[in-house]
Formats: sequence, structure tokens, C-alpha cells
Amino acid sequence: MLDGNILLHGLNLAYELATLALTTLGLAIVFGLLGVMNMAHGEFVMLGAYSVVTVQKLGLPLVAAVPLAVVVCGTLGYVVERWLIRPLYSRPFDTLLATWALAMLLRKLVEAVFGREYRNVESSLTEPMMVFGSQYPAYRLALIALAVVVMAGLFLWYRRSAAGLRVRAMTANPVLAQALGINTRRLASQAFVIGVVLAGLSGVLLAPLIRIEPGIGVDYLLDAFFVLVVGGLGTLGGMFGGVGIIGGSQAIVSSVAGQTSGYAVVLMLSILFLWLKPNGLFSRR
Repeated sequence: MLDGNILLHGLNLAYELATLALTTLGLAIVFGLLGVMNMAHGEFVMLGAYSVVTVQKLGLPLVAAVPLAVVVCGTLGYVVERWLIRPLYSRPFDTLLATWALAMLLRKLVEAVFGREYRNVESSLTEPMMVFGSQYPAYRLALIALAVVVMAGLFLWYRRSAAGLRVRAMTANPVLAQALGINTRRLASQAFVIGVVLAGLSGVLLAPLIRIEPGIGVDYLLDAFFVLVVGGLGTLGGMFGGVGIIGGSQAIVSSVAGQTSGYAVVLMLSILFLWLKPNGLFSRR
């Protein structure tokens, strides 16, 4: 019985880390590589979740939410980067204010279309299965496996591919990268669009497991920001380290002392890192 409880606690911890990694990945690209604090990051996660609500309302299979989220978030991301973010790249505080206004606008638009009430996605994906004598939701196991595959694939792409080399060059020295013939403007636009699309896809993946309402984006933004504060900007190692410290601390403390205590510990850790190690564990900046 003890082994079963240990296994369940381990799976819950892995699920929390996988969820945090998936929802942080988009902001890690936009903030870590471009230096843009996208305050609307959580709202793109919300749009992905509402894509699932939309396809279910239309009687379509849940998998149809994936292309819908890609189209919605990708189109909106391109428009936002081209006409809102690009003129403000040299003014970080202005990008923060602009994306905060965008976040409020997106929340109000979703409220106007879907209302303020909570919504749940009905799906057989969340049914439990037997794991070493204990029941555990099969979808959570699939989500954990998917997060591992995505992170491993991203790491290999970032370290081994020519595109990853150009991204590292742009992050390390944008002026020199442009002098060497790298189209940093197009690369930055692509990075921003990929970041918000990944945020939307994380919302699609989490939709069967969460209560969906227009304000859910704020929590995901704060968690992702805390991860990047602790881990540092511009490196995958920083994101992985931040996910481990923030996600692990929050999950362990919440299971012992409650969710409020878990949030308090995360906040204190973030303040300590900002004070003692403002660049995080691993940072290119």
C-alpha cells in the first residue's frame, strides 16, 4: 500500500511538472529569446482551452481543436507581433503595457462570446486506468509522456539544428547575427508566433482536466513568469531548472500544507532569486 501511495505521489508530481513545462514553454521562447514580457501569454492558453469548448459545442471530435487553436493563435500572434510588438522591441516596458492591454481585451472578448461561467469539457480521456495496482487517469499519463517527448525534441532541435544555431546567435548577439546575414526580424517574428501557438496548444491539452473560464490565463502567466525568474532567460537549462524548482516546491508544499502555502513558497522563492540571483540559475542575458 505504501509503494502504491509513493507511486501516486510521484505521478502527481510528474503531472504538475509536465503541466508547468508545457504552459511555460511559449513564454520561455517569447520572453527568453526576444526579451518581450508577453503579459497575454495566459490568454493564449485560455484561447486554446476555449478552442476545445468550441469544437465540442459544434459536435466535432476534440482533436479538431488542435488545428483551430493553431490557426487562431498563429494568426493573432502574427498580427500582434507585426503591428503591436515590432515597433516596441527597443522599449521593453511599453511591450509589457501593450500586451497587458491585449490580455484584458482578449478576456473581455471571450466573456462576450462564451460568458463568464465555468465550463468543463466532457471526455472519456480522463477515465482512470490501473497502474501497479492503483487507479490513475490515463490522460495524465499521456500528458506526462508527451511533455517528455516535446522537451527532448526541443532540446535536440535547439542544440543540433541549423535553425537552433541561428536562434542562439540571435539571442547572444542580435547585431552580429544580422551582420552575418541572419534575418533577425523574420526569425523574431517566427519565434513569437511559435511561442503563442505553443501556449494555445498547451491550453488544448489541459482543457479536459481543468475548469475553463475567461480568467484562467492569469495563473498560467504567473507560474510561467516564476519559472523564468528562477531558471533564467535564454536557455533550455534555465527553463528545466525553473520548472523543477518551482513545480516541485509548489507540488510538495501544497500536498502537505495546502495550495495557499504552495503559492506562498513559490512567491518567496521568486523574491529570493530576484534579490540574490537576479539572472536566475542559467541565463544568457
